[in-house]
Amino acid sequence: MSHTRRRAGTMRVAVIAALLLGVALGGRAARAADEDATELAKKTQNPVADLISVPLQSNFNFNTGIKDETVYVLNVQPVIPIKLNREWNLITRTIVPVINQASLFPGPNSISGSAWGLGDINPSLFLSPAKPGAIIWGVGPTFTLPTATDWRLGSGKFSLGPTAVALTIQGPWVLGALINNQWSVAGWGDKDVNQMLIQPFVNYNLADGWYLTSRPIVTANWEAGRSDRWTVPIGGGVGKLLKLGPLPINTSLQAYYNVERPRYASEWQLRFQVQFLLPGFK
Repeated sequence: MSHTRRRAGTMRVAVIAALLLGVALGGRAARAADEDATELAKKTQNPVADLISVPLQSNFNFNTGIKDETVYVLNVQPVIPIKLNREWNLITRTIVPVINQASLFPGPNSISGSAWGLGDINPSLFLSPAKPGAIIWGVGPTFTLPTATDWRLGSGKFSLGPTAVALTIQGPWVLGALINNQWSVAGWGDKDVNQMLIQPFVNYNLADGWYLTSRPIVTANWEAGRSDRWTVPIGGGVGKLLKLGPLPINTSLQAYYNVERPRYASEWQLRFQVQFLLPGFK
């Protein structure tokens, strides 16, 4: 009888130990998954990461033109890294805009019409160290191709110039900036292009793939008059790394107000992005 009780007691202890071990392992696995999601979220915030991705970025630009219309721009932005050797990667980033622009100005003239279609495609190439230090960077050329299907949706110019990005990852913080300037060299458009773009980015990563972000796009049109030269937005938003089965998906929602803008430019913008992360880079 005592032997049976000892055996039953031993089994209870074993069951309890197994349950405690399962809870501990489950908690460790959950923490590991949480850390993996956070680290992957940080990687998506690096413009020159060795990560194949396809971001679909929806931009709603409100209060545009005299008629205060909304201009919708869908940017399809595939990012494909190419391993050149053990020391260097070439990161290709392409922006393919699809634009729906309502009639922005009254009157029967051609400028007042609406337009829908493809905008000017903008590929960029970044040469970046495969094993960066505390400062991650990339440099290379950027181009704008006059691919717009309607003259209202593009510049009608082939433009090119240098581009560079630098960032650092410090604990939960991912801080950096991307800059480029392009000049037109050919094309049929009426106006020359000389435009600078600066995109500072600040990300603070939370648990379970959540993060806070601010990625305003500041532009300067050097061909415009002083009062119409700068577009300076302020704002930010929140993001979350999700998983659709085995496929990681990075999502974010941001809002920006243009504190400085050209006449008739949009007052503010709502940006929603879904970024599909794909395997394949080694």
